[in-house]
Amino acid sequence: MSRILTFPLVLSLLLSALAVRADTIFVHPDVPIDHLSTNELRSIFSMRSLRWVNGVPIRVFVLSDQSPVHKSFVKQKLEMFPYQLRMTWDRAVFSGTGYPPRKVSNVEDMVSRVRSTKGGIGYVNDESIPLLEGVKIVEIN
Repeated sequence: MSRILTFPLVLSLLLSALAVRADTIFVHPDVPIDHLSTNELRSIFSMRSLRWVNGVPIRVFVLSDQSPVHKSFVKQKLEMFPYQLRMTWDRAVFSGTGYPPRKVSNVEDMVSRVRSTKGGIGYVNDESIPLLEGVKIVEIN
């Protein structure tokens, strides 16, 4: 009986260790913020907040909906499901009130685009932190 209970426990521990997490939010170095609340972050990535406090347009960069890093970011940081975020973007586009975020192909491309785009914001997993040269990491509280 104990083997039956041990296997699921070991399996869940292994799977959680392999899970990809999007833990780091970063912005273009000229963006005048050091921290954001979860609500502010959700507003930015839902395309409801359009400008930083200095008036510079916010340029949101995201990975594809199927990316494990994107799924983790939306669930862990925005506290919603990826399909909910997609519906928010689609509604804004179809109603003519907004634009979708800019999609990038991989984490390296995201870092490069945020670094070179005034007002840019993006996210990476912890393993990609060494790539974050030339951008500013933002604390979420």
